[in-house]
Amino acid sequence: MFDLERWQEIFEAISKNKLRTFLTGISVASGIFILVILLGFGQGMRNGIAHEFEEDAATSVWVWPGETTVAYKGLNPGRYVQLRNEDFDQVSQLFSEDIEYMAAFLFIRGVNAVYKNEVLAYELAGTYPSMQFIENESMVQGRFIHSKDIDQKAKVVVIGQNIKAEVFDDKAKVIGEMIQLSGIPFKIVGVYSDPSGEQEENRMFIPMSTAQVVFEGTDHLQNLSFTLPVLDNFDAAVAQSLTFKEKMTRHLKAKHTVAPSDTRAIQIWNPLEEAKRFFTLTDNIAFFFWFVGICTIIAGVVGVSNIMLIVVKERTKEIGIRKVLGASVASIIGLLSTNFLKLIFISILLASPIAYFGMSEWLSSYANRIDLGLLIFLVPAIVIIALALLTIIAQSIKAASENPVKSLRYE
Repeated sequence: MFDLERWQEIFEAISKNKLRTFLTGISVASGIFILVILLGFGQGMRNGIAHEFEEDAATSVWVWPGETTVAYKGLNPGRYVQLRNEDFDQVSQLFSEDIEYMAAFLFIRGVNAVYKNEVLAYELAGTYPSMQFIENESMVQGRFIHSKDIDQKAKVVVIGQNIKAEVFDDKAKVIGEMIQLSGIPFKIVGVYSDPSGEQEENRMFIPMSTAQVVFEGTDHLQNLSFTLPVLDNFDAAVAQSLTFKEKMTRHLKAKHTVAPSDTRAIQIWNPLEEAKRFFTLTDNIAFFFWFVGICTIIAGVVGVSNIMLIVVKERTKEIGIRKVLGASVASIIGLLSTNFLKLIFISILLASPIAYFGMSEWLSSYANRIDLGLLIFLVPAIVIIALALLTIIAQSIKAASENPVKSLRYE
């Protein structure tokens, strides 16, 4: 219920103590503003990291061969580990129950790509059909590479959406157009988009078998790529990926006669492992931000407590008179605490829009920014109200419990 007399009393107290009111408001408002900024910054960091790991399939695992650095079983260090079709076939059989999708890349250098007398300076790679799902790519037009393309060594090519935009201008449909790769015609059968953007859309894919036979003349592979079954629990998914990484490393090292202690010959990138590491870091940063923010609010509440002490001293006689006239302890506590709590509410209402517009302006220049929802302002407000309420009520109880005779004698 709206109490006009109580609000008149509050505004009268505010007008008589402008500096005190201003300092109280600044203490509360600065605490809220800083905590909102810190919480927003911490959540923004987490969102940005999460976005980076969304570019490929969440459970992807990538194997890249390197050079040996440790002599092993009479073999000198410095040998390059070469992956071949045999490795692909063995792994697909041995780990069939552990993987969801499996593919590989073979990047082709020195190919002269031409479309209607225009030279195309884009990356060309041989791959398998499952790479679409591992790379998290979506088809804009047509289709990706099919298994029949692999079997038939078909001369077909899939291009990125950025290539379509740069080379084919406003042509609505490019399916069926021909691209010359080192003088050999390849038919465009699909256009894909990639969540990573233009850099990943500047590639052209052809069937792995075609790449090996037509351009390389070998059965070499440059990597192995996998996705693992999706699990509901993040920690379980991380544990699954670590187990798979260990098993795959052990298998490939044994297959290629690599020392168990050699960490450079077989390199496996596990995004879930990296995500776990980064999320642990962001959780620690979030805890630190909460700690700093709460300390800032506590500093503001201490300021409120000091001001409350002054107010209680100034109103000591008033409190004594009210008690003599029959006012209860509860009513005096309500009088003193209500005035300050309403002032704190006013400070929150003033600080929140400033924090909102300030953060909105600051975040507008970032691509992976957070949404400034109600919760990010509600949490700091609840925290500061709770801390301030405890402080104010404690001081009010102390003042209301004083002997009225002693209060009336106070100078």
